[in-house]
Amino acid sequence: MDIRRTILWMIFSFSLLLLWNNWQVQHGKPSLFGAPPAGAGAESSAQQPGANGQAATPSVPSAPAAAAAPSAVPGAAPAPAAAQAEQVVVSTDVLRLTFDTTGAQLVRAELLKYPTAGQPNKPTILLDRSPELTYVVQSGLVGAPNGQNFPTHLTPFRVVSRERELSGDTLKVVFEAESGGLKVTKTYTLHRGRYDIDVQHSLTNASDAPLSPSLYLQLERDGNDPADTSSFYHTFTGFAVYSEQDKFQKITFSDIAKDKGDYIKQADNGWIAVVQHYFATAWVPPQGKPRANELLQVQPNLYAARSIEAVGAVQPGDTARVDSHLWVGPQDQKAMGELAPGLELVVDYGWLTIIAKPLFLLLTWLHGLLGNWGWAIVALTVIIKAVFFPLASASYRSMARMKQVAPRLQALKEKYGDDRQKLNQAMMEMYRTEKINPLGGCLPMLVQIPVFIALYWVLLASVEMRGAPWILWVQDLSVRDPYFILPAIMMATMFLQIKLNPTPPDPIQAKVMMIMPLVFGGMMFFFPAGLVLYWCVNNTLSIAQQWVITRGIERKAATAANS
Repeated sequence: MDIRRTILWMIFSFSLLLLWNNWQVQHGKPSLFGAPPAGAGAESSAQQPGANGQAATPSVPSAPAAAAAPSAVPGAAPAPAAAQAEQVVVSTDVLRLTFDTTGAQLVRAELLKYPTAGQPNKPTILLDRSPELTYVVQSGLVGAPNGQNFPTHLTPFRVVSRERELSGDTLKVVFEAESGGLKVTKTYTLHRGRYDIDVQHSLTNASDAPLSPSLYLQLERDGNDPADTSSFYHTFTGFAVYSEQDKFQKITFSDIAKDKGDYIKQADNGWIAVVQHYFATAWVPPQGKPRANELLQVQPNLYAARSIEAVGAVQPGDTARVDSHLWVGPQDQKAMGELAPGLELVVDYGWLTIIAKPLFLLLTWLHGLLGNWGWAIVALTVIIKAVFFPLASASYRSMARMKQVAPRLQALKEKYGDDRQKLNQAMMEMYRTEKINPLGGCLPMLVQIPVFIALYWVLLASVEMRGAPWILWVQDLSVRDPYFILPAIMMATMFLQIKLNPTPPDPIQAKVMMIMPLVFGGMMFFFPAGLVLYWCVNNTLSIAQQWVITRGIERKAATAANS
């Protein structure tokens, strides 16, 4: 039984470690597991805005060669005065976007179908330029000759389109600017029911000499965690870069601040993105053209991800067009995967993705049948329990046999007292006689742990859970149970499971077993209701299965004793 005692102590110690780690993070201290608290890695906790709300020292890339890495040149062309800037607000059925005519930047995005947690009438704000959040989408041209400047994200643009509301299937928002002999027309095309935006840069050479501009696509964000970040579980907030060569790469803000970010610098495919819990923003440049990727710290607590590529020579009077795609919205795996290869990987399930992906597909299929994500979780839990029924049965049979011999184990302990060697020899002899494997109750459960962890991440990371109701009091599976009913049920089912198991002969071990429901149940008070629902259903099914198996073994033993 030493191995079982060791496993229990490991579980209990790890639970205490998690609680201490979460307390540390909640009070602004570094995580024991390396996950930075809000704003970690930044030299300042807040960005100092300029007079018009823009970054005080924005960064503009220098013009690279076709595949050379760009470098930041702070303090480029100054932004126009606040009176010259205009805010252009456009709406579709799923997005309300605000553009700034300074650089034709996208400075605010409201997701109309995703209300703010706890405020059902207020849409989620993903992009914004405010004292609370700096998170914007930018683009521009560099590479002008003779010290001139092409239109960048700091150049005054003028809006030339008139429509502000989506009336058909598409809505075009068009901006124009001219500088350094290059006329730039930037066209955003929004679609009904979609979060992907087609972005076209039309470059007309208005000078009398050939021009060779380079286009940069940029995402700029502060290093703070989202406002609804939980103190009891950590989800990734930072940059992501994808390429066919190196696949999906995550880079934290703290690594960028320390110049330790590891990502592909040169590629002719892929995309760049900002990832946070449930949502993402991504630039997808034209595929098949050499480009340079760069992640940098613009100023304290302000970071930028950019992709820059040479457009090529544009002759006088000629026009070159560059078509890109922009994603601003939820982490919809199907739609993102259709927009660009690998873009669905922003829904990060970690090292158990190979298990989590099929579980998510199965959960989605069940939702299609049942029409409710809560009942889909219940059905998925039942299916998983059915798949692991043989393993669980072996575990419960082993525990039932251990429960039968528990009095004999106690007698052996009283007989040998503190002589651990003789006690262990006697116990092993009894196990051989009774054909009991002391690890039989543990090993089958260990095999199931990767599946349980993968399902945990599926339920935690899937935006489909956000705002999804189940029944009665549970109206959002992505937030904690408002009345703590499910955590209470979970604790009760864990206590009942312990009562069905054999009582450990070691008094300390028995006390640890009784404390575990309080520890895990206490943690679940702060976890999303969807996760707690899974554990409640799983525990209930385990109790039913364990009770049936235990009763069957007891009946067989009674029959054998009477015959």
